[in-house]
Amino acid sequence: MLRLSLVIATYNRAESLLVALQSVIEQDAPRSEWECVVVNNNSTDATEERFAEFAAAHPDVQLRMVKEMRQGLSYARNRGIGESEGEYIAIIDDDERIAPEFISSYIALFDSTPDAVAAGGPIVAEYPSGKPRWMSRFTERPIANTMYFGDEVCLFPAGRIPGGGNMALRRSAVRRYGVFDTSLGYVGEQLIGGEECDLFERLQIAEAKYYYVPGAVMYHIIPKEKLTEEYLSRLSYNVGVSQLRRARYYHRIGRVKAKECLKWVATLLIMAWYAVTLQWNKAKHLFIMRKQITRGIWSKNI
Repeated sequence: MLRLSLVIATYNRAESLLVALQSVIEQDAPRSEWECVVVNNNSTDATEERFAEFAAAHPDVQLRMVKEMRQGLSYARNRGIGESEGEYIAIIDDDERIAPEFISSYIALFDSTPDAVAAGGPIVAEYPSGKPRWMSRFTERPIANTMYFGDEVCLFPAGRIPGGGNMALRRSAVRRYGVFDTSLGYVGEQLIGGEECDLFERLQIAEAKYYYVPGAVMYHIIPKEKLTEEYLSRLSYNVGVSQLRRARYYHRIGRVKAKECLKWVATLLIMAWYAVTLQWNKAKHLFIMRKQITRGIWSKNI
């Protein structure tokens, strides 16, 4: 069995997929030990042709593409997991690039830590068009999901889980705890996520351990179109909807709504500080984020 399978779901991002794949072929792990499975989720651009050209140019790397006709990120990731053959499974997205030590770091973690069921690494945001001045660490999180917990392997801090675009699992964990809930996860341009939170909640309930791996660095490339007020508003609303759906499943809607009210208290205090320091744009966008998340939580969506 291969040591690790890297799964990349893609949808209409031929150019950015090639950037991701370029970082994949630069991995320092022996190429005989890993594979990369790309899941084409009904792309209508040149994804299939561009991938075929790239794979043909790198015959010494185990690259292959499979198709998933059911639309949705969770369907695509689940298909990739099912098609993969590695003892360990790492998952990234098609708008990223990974450090050369990414694969070898996850292999080393699982090999040396028997109780590690899952893992995640640092996420560094890259802004080719420049980071907007309105973005604070609060509004950056739903967009880029930046993550850094130091330079040592450790258990994930309480309340935090690996990012969806940088996580790894033992195959035995998939068999035991299941895969991604297909009622959650992005579908085309629809931004209802939460599938990673749902998966890791199952691990938490089972008291399974997941570790932070500092060497498994992922760079999240944020395009200009994700740096607009409209995108932040739409994304934040769907964050709330995904929280509502999971709350209904786990019968805790009241608790989630109460927690959201407490977050409003913290949000207003932070906004007041931004106002005092004349950071009006940061205050405005933080308000938009919180308002839209609340709208999603109180919506009728199921």
